[in-house]
Amino acid sequence: FKPAAAPGSVSALPAPADIQRIVDDRVVTYRDSVGLIVGVIDPAGRALYARGPASIGNDDPVDGNTIFAIGGVTKVFTGLLLMDMAHRGQLSLADPAQKYMPAGITLPSRNARPITLLDLATHTSGLPRMPANVDVTNLNDPNAGMTADQFLRSVQAYELTRDPGAAYELSDAGYNLLGLVEEKMGGSDYETLLKSRIFAPLHMDHTRIGHSLADKDLMSASYDDHLRPVTQSAPPTLPGADGLLSTASDLLNFLAANLGLAASPLGPAMADMSRTQRPTQFSELKVAIGWHVATLNGVQIVWENGRTNGSRAFIGFAPKTRTGVVVLSNAANTIDDIGVHILDKDTPLRTLHRETPVSPSVFDNYLGYYQVSDTFRLVVTRDGNRLFIQPTGQPRAELFAESDGKFFLRVVDGQVVFKTDSSGRAQSLELTQNGKTVTAQLIR
Repeated sequence: FKPAAAPGSVSALPAPADIQRIVDDRVVTYRDSVGLIVGVIDPAGRALYARGPASIGNDDPVDGNTIFAIGGVTKVFTGLLLMDMAHRGQLSLADPAQKYMPAGITLPSRNARPITLLDLATHTSGLPRMPANVDVTNLNDPNAGMTADQFLRSVQAYELTRDPGAAYELSDAGYNLLGLVEEKMGGSDYETLLKSRIFAPLHMDHTRIGHSLADKDLMSASYDDHLRPVTQSAPPTLPGADGLLSTASDLLNFLAANLGLAASPLGPAMADMSRTQRPTQFSELKVAIGWHVATLNGVQIVWENGRTNGSRAFIGFAPKTRTGVVVLSNAANTIDDIGVHILDKDTPLRTLHRETPVSPSVFDNYLGYYQVSDTFRLVVTRDGNRLFIQPTGQPRAELFAESDGKFFLRVVDGQVVFKTDSSGRAQSLELTQNGKTVTAQLIR
């Protein structure tokens, strides 16, 4: 690889030493990941910055060819395949998705407004992240092994709570539906279509759904937020939302085409993906086809992220500066802030913390319901030797001890400080997130 900035040139990217320091901090100093790689690209070239192994006990470091599960980044490729089909005249984004459904399946609608392909591609269909599995066989993973027929019957049974196109809500179901539409119109399975239309032309040689025996030595292991080994999810039967594996080198090839740094017949379709936007409930955020588009500190960033059981992925680019970044990690802790910070230096990195061993016996002093307002509570619970906090209407998140009474979260940049009485029993807590602190009083 060439350096990301040639001698004497000016790059919008951080200095190479600064990027390597970010990577080293996550892996070595704060043990936030086992193996982490950052790839950057701009008109001057591309570069990779890595630290750590693909698996504990393996001396081989992660590199540009290490294969990671990329989760939701898969949607970018499903979106590009959809836009490519639109450019070829095989379908129209304005088409009702019902047009492509098999006999016996009727997609939900509301107020005579059908769900269109554009609604699915922009997470505005009104469908939830994933509808309930109507034939659950594994209560621990209710969507494991869900067949296309099961999935379609689940979607058919879902009752929309708002008109299609009315509002943004992230929906894996929408992208799994798009994958099925693409298979029907392309006359082949999803992976074969991606290989022939996207991966082969862009020389993305290690991007696919499942790894082969030949790839076994390139595949990264997976770790939870404590860096304990976890089993990576099996390849899904419906891969359109989160089914792909890829590498930093492959994803940089993809970014090069998106930035116009490498010639590609897919260029016009790529450009139309990010230009086709709908609003979200966040003023600085728009949703595009396969991508999200954020404007931060005056910088427009086109991005997508992914999370699986023990891995994280981020891919993004800034059109104005023609810079791009890929971040891949083999642990569950978030790395999105690295990608955003590299594209916009004024967006800070999240605060990193060192976990300190404390006796789980003290956790009982912190349990209870903490009132923030009439409609918002924080519930602190214990599960064995682990402490959790759960805000109203949100999933619970684990708290990690930094010192007595002081904890931090890894799913977001957040800290919790318990205020105790003379006996050590918490009477209130302070939650700090995104630079704002709220106080909650213990009510029971």
